[in-house]
Amino acid sequence: MISFEKLSNDDSVRDVIQSAFNSNLPVEDSWGYEQEDATIITSTEMPYKQLEHMFASMRAYLEMNMIQEESKRYGSINVNELSRDTLKQNTVTYHQVKYEITAIKELLYTEFIKEYKENYGKETFDLARHFQKRKEATLRREVTHWFKLSIKA
Repeated sequence: MISFEKLSNDDSVRDVIQSAFNSNLPVEDSWGYEQEDATIITSTEMPYKQLEHMFASMRAYLEMNMIQEESKRYGSINVNELSRDTLKQNTVTYHQVKYEITAIKELLYTEFIKEYKENYGKETFDLARHFQKRKEATLRREVTHWFKLSIKA
């Protein structure tokens, strides 16, 4: 199975997201690989589930594309929630969220798009086979994210 390097906490998570995606998410501390390194959510202005999904998508894109050499980059990255658990410890609530991430090597994905655009509608184009090849080329991985929510009194 293909594995990806975990993102480091050398720089502020919020600053990395701001720089990479021009987005100011209300998060801090860590990338959320383990409970003890949970990503802290600092605002409730956006629904937690939506914010967590955005963060998971950004982390996946950083891991699978932005920090990779060109030949190893993935595109068409999609993140779908598989499950979530809520754990309460004293005044703190944690969300442990499991996601399935699907993606295709970026260079291969570009070839698939080109093939589709050039051949769609032609009698000789086997559309079912085209989508079967895309399905076979798709990487599927499961990841866990930990989020920490402070409970206000």
